Amino acid sequence: MALPRRSKRNLKICCGASAIGLIILVVVSVTLVFTVFKPKDPLIKPLPAKLENVQFQLFPTLSLNATMGINATIYNRNYGGFQFKNSTTFVDYRGMNIAAIPLEEGSVPARGKLNISTIANITAEKLVTSPYFWQDFGSGRLNFTSTANLHGKAVVLNVFKFDAKVFSTCDISVQVLSQEVDVDCTAKLKL
Repeated sequence: MALPRRSKRNLKICCGASAIGLIILVVVSVTLVFTVFKPKDPLIKPLPAKLENVQFQLFPTLSLNATMGINATIYNRNYGGFQFKNSTTFVDYRGMNIAAIPLEEGSVPARGKLNISTIANITAEKLVTSPYFWQDFGSGRLNFTSTANLHGKAVVLNVFKFDAKVFSTCDISVQVLSQEVDVDCTAKLKL
């Protein structure tokens, strides 16, 4: 049994309108994914830091111990939150690991920020025995590098969850006499 001419016409109009609506939905979704929802690297703004409890001993053995208070704010510029697992930040002096700082799991909300406060205890037997230490100490500035790899999940609209990693590197410069600490950090997000 054949459909009447009017029914065929209505069916064609309905299919055409559905196809146009689907095309518009796909174009808008692709545009949003590549513009608004495109993953952006987080910003890390370190707050002023200072060395505390500096202990320098020459006899009977040469040693240097210090505590460095580290405070930073992580700004998430994405429309998805980031939940990360326990991790460790490593502090290096000229390629030699001198401290490990545990970071507890946490989350950074979408388009929000997270304040992190931690303490780095630097027991510097390796630091003092480095061939570069006395030269850098004499120049009045010691330069360190800290690295952290945060593994976790990016959560978009509390529905979609993606494995994500944030790689952070900070250049730390310590003024020997004033014990002022300058920190400059960069972070990279990888999905």
